[in-house]
Amino acid sequence: MKRVSILVPECSVLQAIADPQYLFSAVNQFMAVSGKIPFFDIQLVGLKKEIKLNGGLYSVNTSQLLKDVKQTDLVVIPALFGDMKNAIAQNKKLLPWISKQYNNGAEIASLCVGAFLLASTGLLNGKKCSTHWGFQNEFREMFPEVEVVEGSIITEEHRIYSSGGANSYWNLLLHLVEKYTDRQTAILASKYFAIDIERESQSVFAMFQGQKNHNDNAIKQAQEFIDYNIQAKITIDELADLVSLGRRSFERRFKVATNNSVLEYINRVKIESAKRYFETSRKNINEVMYDVGYTDTKAFRTIFKKNTGLTPIEYRNKYLNSSFKKSHPMLFVNEP
Repeated sequence: MKRVSILVPECSVLQAIADPQYLFSAVNQFMAVSGKIPFFDIQLVGLKKEIKLNGGLYSVNTSQLLKDVKQTDLVVIPALFGDMKNAIAQNKKLLPWISKQYNNGAEIASLCVGAFLLASTGLLNGKKCSTHWGFQNEFREMFPEVEVVEGSIITEEHRIYSSGGANSYWNLLLHLVEKYTDRQTAILASKYFAIDIERESQSVFAMFQGQKNHNDNAIKQAQEFIDYNIQAKITIDELADLVSLGRRSFERRFKVATNNSVLEYINRVKIESAKRYFETSRKNINEVMYDVGYTDTKAFRTIFKKNTGLTPIEYRNKYLNSSFKKSHPMLFVNEP
């Protein structure tokens, strides 16, 4: 029987505690129905018997105190809520316990921005990690020794797991169920909870936020020029001249400041604008393509799918208002 310790930190997200408890308990129920022995011994663990969340609106009663957990097989770190630095400060007493369990052989799984608490232990240094797409820049600033994998739903390295944003953690939980039990049980759980077991990327949900939280004014000037000239075909030499830098120096400083190459950044800005058009306008694929500065349909489709995980038509079909779809059905035929 696998011992699962679901951590209950201060400032944590209630659903990210309840959902893994629900899933592992459901798997035990599947086993019981099949005449098998329950597979998971599930405990909610914390520093106190009662931990209040959401300003006292909810409270969670732990089933075991950390000091009484001698050994466990899996530690689940739920998502945190609010200011990440403050949340880590309130939970600093948990860090030695997490490290101790890992050193004793336990696997560690962080859900969404629970990665901030996991990274604070130092266990992620030199390793890959996924977290909510909206917190990736902040995570990089706080933990520069950790490699953030953009768009990833799940990372797994040396008994440490992490997941992407919000409900993406269900995919990590299903991955763990499959690892500990079998594929058939994981598929059954995915059907029971109506979760797409094969989803591998959170890119479709991500919004590119410009990555301007740095102090290089020359690079900020170049970024603003890109942002306000989406239709234009901007060259790297043009941008370097604009800020009076040599090309090699400009490219190096741009990568350091934004964590993107110049061309990656230009494409991400253009694709973000295209996404907004698809979500809110009646323009067809070619019109949007031209509006954001592309002239090659194949190239636009390839870059769009690389950034979002969907083709332009798939993205529009997913997000455009349903009433508009009904009144304009010819816009939603499949791409050639």
